[in-house]
This record gives sequence, C-alpha cells and structure tokens, in this order.
Amino acid sequence: MAWFRRREKKRKPPPIVRLVRRLGWYPSPLVAYLLGWVESIAEAVVIGFLLIHFVIVHMYVPSESMVPTILPGDHFFVDRISYYFRDPVPGDVVVFYHLESLRVTGVRKGSPAEAAGFQPGDWIVYPYDPSTGAGGEPISHLLVLEDRIRKAAGKELSFQIARGDPRYGGKHLELTVDVPEGARTLGDLGLSFHARYARYVKRLIATGGHTVWIDDQGKVRLDGRILNAVEDRTYWKRGAGMRYGVTPTKVPAGYLFVLGDNTMNSYDSRYWGFVPRRALIGEPILRFWPLSRFGLIR
Repeated sequence: MAWFRRREKKRKPPPIVRLVRRLGWYPSPLVAYLLGWVESIAEAVVIGFLLIHFVIVHMYVPSESMVPTILPGDHFFVDRISYYFRDPVPGDVVVFYHLESLRVTGVRKGSPAEAAGFQPGDWIVYPYDPSTGAGGEPISHLLVLEDRIRKAAGKELSFQIARGDPRYGGKHLELTVDVPEGARTLGDLGLSFHARYARYVKRLIATGGHTVWIDDQGKVRLDGRILNAVEDRTYWKRGAGMRYGVTPTKVPAGYLFVLGDNTMNSYDSRYWGFVPRRALIGEPILRFWPLSRFGLIR
C-alpha cells in the first residue's frame, strides 16, 4: 500500500494583494498581511453603511408621545425594507420624517416672495406651532408645501408665518404670494431657506382614502367603525390647535394619518395633518436599550 502525505492547499492572498500584484507591485509578507486587514475593515464599513442607510436605522426616542408602547430613552432598530414590498396598514407603528421648522434665509430681489413682503428670518414653520403654514393649513413636510405650491400655480397662495420668536414678542403674519405658472418649490417663489427635520414614531391610524374621526367618547373610527388596533385607548380631541380627526376627516391619496399612543400628550396628526407616504422610513422591529426592555416591538 502506498502511503503519501496529503498536500495542503495553498491559501490564496486577499483580493487586494492579488490586485496590486497584477499592477506590478509585489508587497512584502508583512505589508500583504496589513493590506488584508485594511480590505476587511473597508468591507465592514461599506456593509455597515449599506445596512444603516438601506436596511435598518437606529432611533432614540426622547419624548413620551408613544407611552406605553415606547418609553422615553428607548433605543431601537427600524426596518427600512418591509414597506418596499407591502403597504402600511392601520395599527402599524411607523417611523417617518417630520418637518419641525422651516425658516427663510434669503429673499431674491424682484421675486414674488419679495413683493409679498417676506423677509430673511421669517418662519414658515415654527417649532410646535401648527398656526404657521401655507394655504391656511400646517406643513408636515416640504413635499406637502410643494404640492400646495404646484396646485396654486397661476393663482395666489397665502402663507401664515411667524416673524421673530412668538414666545418673546414676535408676531404672526399672513402674506399672500402670486405663484407663477409652473412653480413647484419655494425657490420658484424667490425664497431660500433652512429646513430642520426630525424622525417621529407614531401609530398609523388611516391611509389615503379612509375617513378618520375621534368620536365624542374618544374612540378612533375608521370609515365609521371603531379601529380595533386602538379600541382600548381614549383620545383627547379638544386641545388647542387640534383640527384633524376631531371631526370626520378624509385622508388624501398618498398620505397617512398618525397618532401617538400617549393619547393625551402627543403632537401628531390632530395638529399638523397628514404624513406623505414618501416620508415614511419604516417600522420599529427591535428594542435593544434599556436591556430590561430588550425585545421585539409589536
């Protein structure tokens, strides 16, 4: 019987080392080893970037608006993939971008905005002030404002603004802009601006085409029927500034109506209206901090 030693298969060098050799550089074993580590780190960074931007995102909640489902200080991951393959349904907990403030930084000479009286520093959206906005309604996202500008092309559009800080002597004004034909953005009106967004987490109550109403007992009705997902909750409907859902409200196509689970203390669609479907980020899937509350978010 012939005995032989099995030859060990020679391990291939990392792809980056093979590449530089093809380019005519033959690094020493130590340099090749370090290049392999650099390649591994770069791959980890790229994978992490792709995961964070296209698959999951980390979110921290500082407020009480979703108590008891999500508590202040909770950290969780948001699934950004699911809603590419299915539509959100009433009852889902969703994360989305909300426009917290919109401030004018410049007014173009000779523009419709200048003629209307806009000044740098004017607030088109003042934080937590649903009396500011355009067309007599608040603005939850720049997509909402652009939709109103587009519909007002060739006509007038009123803006409800804050000039100065309303908490310290500032005032609210209404300015009317002649919207040019074909206008779509604030830039087309002659305004430059700074927008600040925040990620909000709320419970989805209604989607485009549904009629939502908080009845006199504080129960949420969807197309006339109590919504099962929140039937055990009682929602406040008489707070100052509430205007949506406190009477039967039809949700426009392409938009969402959301409420906080902390039914008496949440800045939500009751105040500022509807969320554009395109502003949706995803849904929370896993709470990882604090460890005492580690687990899936349902």
